Amino acid sequence: MKSKNDSDKTFQSIKDEIIDFVSKRDWKRLHNPVSLTEAIIVEAGELLELFLFRDSKEIEKEAKKDSELRERIEEELADVMIYALELAHHLDMDVSEIINKKLQKNSIKHPEVT
Repeated sequence: MKSKNDSDKTFQSIKDEIIDFVSKRDWKRLHNPVSLTEAIIVEAGELLELFLFRDSKEIEKEAKKDSELRERIEEELADVMIYALELAHHLDMDVSEIINKKLQKNSIKHPEVT
């Protein structure tokens, strides 16, 4: 992995890295749309567990100060995103396109506050 920064990578380059990682471990046979969706749910649950019984302000403050908590949040969030990007790859979905379409739909459903 060459660059490590949001501004240096595209969704496609990240998907390519994920697919390469999966391929080199012979996991492709295990990773299909159903198993990837299940994995997203499992990892989202693990992320949610880190927030259990905490309010938003508390978690924001702690995640900035507590490096261990921040790292655990980053790891679980990365797991969710990795599986989601791999799912998009399997279904031949353009991540930028589907996000933009959803944001457009949401802007109609939830107009700006004036």
